[in-house]
Parts: sequence; C-alpha cells; structure tokens
Amino acid sequence: MTSTAPAGTTAPICDPAQAQRRILRVLVASQVLSGAGLAAGVTVGALLAQDMLGSTSLAGLPGALLTAGSALTAVAVGRVSDKHGRRPGLAAGYLTGAVGSAGVITAAVLDNPVLLFIALFVYGAGSATNLQARYAGADLAHPGRRARAVSTVLVATTLGGVTGPNLAAPTGTFAEHLGVPNLAGPFMLSGAAYALAALVLVLRLRPDPLLLAREVAQAEEAGAPAHPAAAGAVDRGEGRGGVVLGALVMVLTQLVMVAIMTMTPVHLHDHGHGTAASGLVIALHIGAMYLPSPLTGWLVDRYGGMKVAAASGITLLAAGVLAAAAPGDSVALLALALALLGLGWNFGLVSGTAIITDTVPLATRARTQGVVDVSIAIAGATGGMASGIMVAAAGYPALALTGGLLSLALLPAVAASAYRR
Repeated sequence: MTSTAPAGTTAPICDPAQAQRRILRVLVASQVLSGAGLAAGVTVGALLAQDMLGSTSLAGLPGALLTAGSALTAVAVGRVSDKHGRRPGLAAGYLTGAVGSAGVITAAVLDNPVLLFIALFVYGAGSATNLQARYAGADLAHPGRRARAVSTVLVATTLGGVTGPNLAAPTGTFAEHLGVPNLAGPFMLSGAAYALAALVLVLRLRPDPLLLAREVAQAEEAGAPAHPAAAGAVDRGEGRGGVVLGALVMVLTQLVMVAIMTMTPVHLHDHGHGTAASGLVIALHIGAMYLPSPLTGWLVDRYGGMKVAAASGITLLAAGVLAAAAPGDSVALLALALALLGLGWNFGLVSGTAIITDTVPLATRARTQGVVDVSIAIAGATGGMASGIMVAAAGYPALALTGGLLSLALLPAVAASAYRR
C-alpha cells in the first residue's frame, strides 16, 4: 500500500507498517545465519590461540582482537548506514567477517600466530554487524513497541547461536579430513554463514528501513503523514540525557560478559573437559543471551529501560558469584552461571539499546549508534585481554567474582539518572 509523497517528490512512500513486518522477517533470517557464524568462532578462538602459543596468559587475546575489530567495524557500518542505508552497511560488515574467517583457517594451516591475530581482528566485523542489525529492527517501529522490535531481531540469533557451538566438534572432524587443523573447523562454518547472511540482506532487505524512516519523517514534517498506520511510528528522539546512561549500561554488561565468557572454555579445558563440553556451555550461554529477548523487550516497553538495566546488574552479579564458587569439574554449575551471564547481558543490551534509540534524533541515529557500539566493542576488547592475564595471575574464580562486583556499578548510575528525571 502506498500514499502521498512529501511535497516536491513524485515517488510514493510505501506503508511503513507493512514494510516493518517484511524488514523484521528478513532481519530474522540474516540473524539466524550470522548467529551461527559468530558463535562457532567464539567457542574455539581462545583454544586455537592457546594451542598455537602454548600459553594461557594470551588466551584472552583472540577475544580482545575480535572485539577490537568489531569496534572499527561499528564505526564503518554506522557511517555507511547513515549515508547509504542499513542494507549496504550490514551486508559489507558480514562479508568482512567472512573474509576474516578465511584468514583464520589459513593461519591455522600455516601455524602462523601473527596471521591468526590479524584474521581474528577482521573476523570481529561479523560480531559488530550482528549487533548493529538490532538497530535496523527499531527504525520503523512505533516508540511503544521499539524494544520488542529490537528483541525480535536479537532472538533470531538464538537458533544459529545455539547450533554453532554444538557443531564445533563435527566441523573440527570435517576439517581434519580436509587436512585443516581441528580447531579451525568452526571457522569454516562461520565464513559460510556470514557470506549467506550478507547475501540475504543484499537481495531481500527492501525497502531500506532507515531510509524509509527518514522519508516518513519528512512526510510528517510536511504535514502529510506517509500512511495512517505510520502515525507515531517514527520520532526524532528528544534530548540527549539518555545517551550516556544507555551507553554505560551496554559497556559494563559487555565488559563483564566477554571477560567471563572468554575464559570459561579455557577453564573447562584446564579441568580435563573437551571441546564438546565447552561447546555445550557456550551454546547455553548464547541461548540465554538471545532467547529471553521477547520477554526483555516487553519488560522494557512496559516498565522502562532503567528498571531492566538495574535488573541486569543484579543478574550479572549472581552469574559472577556462581561461576566463582562452582567447582572446575562441574559442567552443570558453570553452564548455569554462563546462562545467568547471558541473561544479564540481554537485559543490559535491550534496555540500553531502547534508551539510546529513544534519545537520538533520526537524522543522526545510525552514526551515533555506531559510535556507541564502538564503546561497547572497546569494553569487550578490554575484558577479553584482561581476562587471560587475570586468570593467569589469580585464577578463574577471581575473574568471575570481580566481574560480578563490577556490574553493580549499574545500580547507582540508574538511580542517578532516575533522580535527574
């Protein structure tokens, strides 16, 4: 369905509500694929580096490089999206992640740690793009349903995110048949998944959600709403007070989550568990990161982002305490701790995203979102790098407990923001 275009144009504007439904379907499909690509590499990245270097102290470096690469990509995807739309920005990010996957496989075959670290940096593009896609789901959403739109995109990552780690063992076996080191096998899955996600977006993400949202806003400014169903679907984001709070929530949750998650497979490996056990724990963790998203989105839309952000800090504290107290040979307790870690991260990401999106004007939304995601990626890189050093110096329980206590900083930040409002 179409309607009158803004003054001075001839092209009709399609029904934003109908376009939003189509856009969400396409984003869901691409997120399923990219979730598999992201999770498969995360499962074995630290183990591959440990195997090459023979040292646990640098096992956190892959996570740091991956998130550092995602920081650079977040800026690039944000700027490309701001200028040309979400479709080219997201597709380019996933293709870059596929290139990084190919580089990791090559580095493993050549047993070249330098190439491995460069490739992991490039591979981080897939992680950044996977997160940036959540903003595309919110571009055309009604403000009262914005968090639920974000959560729809996030929950789609669950299927791929849970499947990917559990394919670590079979893809490793397949890689060995091809003469490729076992731990490089999951990156074969990553490369193919990222490439397919890019293809889906290039072919199917039409109309572009950000460009259409701007057209709707221009039509409303001209006094001619693009379509009755679009009334209130796009706002311009009044004020900037929420940017700092939203960014802080997502930065802290990312820092704590990456630090603990990165070293858990190494912790399990050091206690005699194989790749299958690590894959199961990470699969449950990633499932908890994304599967609760519909509930989280409803909670944010119903009760507000600040209350859910406070719940994030409390949940992350519980995860850190449990991970620190769990015996190293207890896969079940570590899996529960990682599930809580994922849930706390989900609370923080959905609430922080909604706060940011509600705050930033539409004209600069993609650019600002990219900058915020840079901060998130830097926090993840810091957590990944520091995690290996801290485990080598003080042990995994100290890392987990420190992360849990750090997450409590969200509570005074939320309280201060609520008081100002």
